[in-house]
Amino acid sequence: MRKYETIFILHPTMEEEAVKANIEKFKGVIETNGGVVDNVDFWGKRKLAYEIKKVNEGYYTLINFSANPELPKELDRIFRITDGIVRHIIVKEEE
Repeated sequence: MRKYETIFILHPTMEEEAVKANIEKFKGVIETNGGVVDNVDFWGKRKLAYEIKKVNEGYYTLINFSANPELPKELDRIFRITDGIVRHIIVKEEE
């Protein structure tokens, strides 16, 4: 299993319960596909470095996880089809 980290930004107009539900959803995607969530770090609402689709702030969340090499592709697919995601990135951590 390889170590990865993902950071995603949720739309600032989402309610707090919807933000928490989305974080649990992504943790569930990782765990049901054979991954192990090591750490979830919710940073809260922050200002973006630049405007994206007329949005200039969002809810940031960092998740560190271990998984097989196929899982990031599935997680990326889920991020792309989920409403409310402003930006996301998945990075393989260096050994």
